[in-house]
Amino acid sequence: MLLPLSNASPSPEPQIKKPKGPPDFKRNDSFKSLKAFLAAHYPSFNQPRICLFLSIFFIQILLLVAFRSLPLSLHRRRQHFPSPFRTRHHQHLNQTVATIATAPSIVKEEGSCEFGKIFVYELPSALNKELVSNCDELNPWSSSCAALSNDGFGPVATGISSVVPENLSPAWYWTDQFVSEILVHNRILNHKCRTQDPNNASAFYIPFYAGLAVGKFLFFNYSSAKERDSHCEMMLKWVQDQPYFQRNDGWDHFMTMGRISWDFRRSKDKDWGSSCIYKQGMRNITRLLIERNPWDYFDVGVPYPTGFHPRRDDDVVQWQDFVRNRNRKNLFCFAGAKRSLVKNDFRGLLLNHCRNASDSCRVVDCAGSKCSNGTSLILETFLDSAFCLQPRGDSFTRRSIFDCMIAGSIPVLFWKRSAYYQYEWFLPGEPESYSVFIDRNEVKNGTTSIRKVLESYSEDKIKRMREKVIEYIPKFVYARPQGGLETIKDAFDVAMDGVLRRFREQGQPGFRW
Repeated sequence: MLLPLSNASPSPEPQIKKPKGPPDFKRNDSFKSLKAFLAAHYPSFNQPRICLFLSIFFIQILLLVAFRSLPLSLHRRRQHFPSPFRTRHHQHLNQTVATIATAPSIVKEEGSCEFGKIFVYELPSALNKELVSNCDELNPWSSSCAALSNDGFGPVATGISSVVPENLSPAWYWTDQFVSEILVHNRILNHKCRTQDPNNASAFYIPFYAGLAVGKFLFFNYSSAKERDSHCEMMLKWVQDQPYFQRNDGWDHFMTMGRISWDFRRSKDKDWGSSCIYKQGMRNITRLLIERNPWDYFDVGVPYPTGFHPRRDDDVVQWQDFVRNRNRKNLFCFAGAKRSLVKNDFRGLLLNHCRNASDSCRVVDCAGSKCSNGTSLILETFLDSAFCLQPRGDSFTRRSIFDCMIAGSIPVLFWKRSAYYQYEWFLPGEPESYSVFIDRNEVKNGTTSIRKVLESYSEDKIKRMREKVIEYIPKFVYARPQGGLETIKDAFDVAMDGVLRRFREQGQPGFRW
């Protein structure tokens, strides 16, 4: 806004009368008319320096208006640029997904596809079905066929009826943590918003079992980089030939990668994993992973598959009531094993901490195979404990965080990347509402006692936090029916809603990610 230059002249300014209406400027000579108006009403305007200053000022205003009128995105065809986690746009993204998480919508809207429809590619069978058929070859130590049985849910959990309500025991399976590719593929084929016509789709799903494909090579020392990349390269060659991929450079395409992001980010041939995510053609594809790279916009963290797969809405409601009313005998617990080859192993420290507080903490030492699929010991421990200690796993996340919360136990975290930077679509936006964070370095140097921190929480506060965990249980589970639950949204539904919403936002003029 232009203000009178009251001190520009030593002589007093004449009194200015307010016009009854706007000045009559001619459209073809508005700048000259404005200059004449100002000269008449502001004598100081005739001074050369003031005139120069105001001329530059008006030019800047005109340029600003002109640039603001230009669209930020002229076409949906975009290039990828890496994004630091704490940039302004990413903070905006976190605010967006936090809004989704803090107001959970667990009730489905019948027939609603407000954000668009999904087309599922029919890939060559070598990229999915054959990997499952050859399940004997996926693991160097034993067959994976049992783990992939029952449409990926694994064997029905036996001997669990003594721990869970008897009528809910059929909803429990010994599910492997790396099967999300199969679970999502089977569900998406029956999704209400799936379309058989790609011209009607706003999202395109690539059912490539990337985790199964690379998993068979991860533990063979003699496997080559070419072998670990071969399936991914085959998939990309096929997908990049599709006209719908070429149309938007893959910005409206997504897939599930059933392992952690770092298994697909090999930088050098001799390093771990494949280089799939770094391949040409992958950069604009949205990827659903059980652990994401927080600095990559296209990585989306989704819950690890756990053992509970409800068959109907009533299973969810009954389970929530069961864990809500559970009598929890222990203040906290820890289930895990030492990493003897890791210097200053934090897990070993937690084991010792828990043993030294045996009257308040229950410990499950998972050395060997005591905690592998096929035991209800960990579930029972979580059900009996108000809090569960959750250090990082072999990577920053671990499935145990979700096992813990499904049991209605409150997670105690020591790395923010274990949950807070991972699962924004699935967790409450306020970390303190459902979890406890303790600085691991203060535990290591002895300045903080885990027990004293947890004892400082009142019963009322614990109850509120547990209720928040229980409220979000539907978002952590993958339902058993291929069509999903009747009205409650599970982890799959939340993921599909998030992807479709994201693609809709990407198509808006001026979108910035």
